[in-house]
Amino acid sequence: MPIIESSIQRERLNKAERAVRAPQISAYRTAVKNFEKAAAAGADNLQELFSKTSAAIDKAETKNLIKKNKAARDKARLYKLLKAATSK
Repeated sequence: MPIIESSIQRERLNKAERAVRAPQISAYRTAVKNFEKAAAAGADNLQELFSKTSAAIDKAETKNLIKKNKAARDKARLYKLLKAATSK
């Protein structure tokens, strides 16, 4: 438990920021996992899922939840999965 007042304030702010960011990060991760599961199962609506997942990645990047390079890497990896699944 911090004793210094500024540390107490910082802890309070960090807790509030975590409360806001945790569901957003969870939504991003869930979208990616859902797409990966659908690609592995060979679902029919992969193109639609890819666009939703791509939007979730862009949203996470815009809100600074993930870095720009990670967003690009994730989208490239998912696009590769999409192409592999649709070419079969």
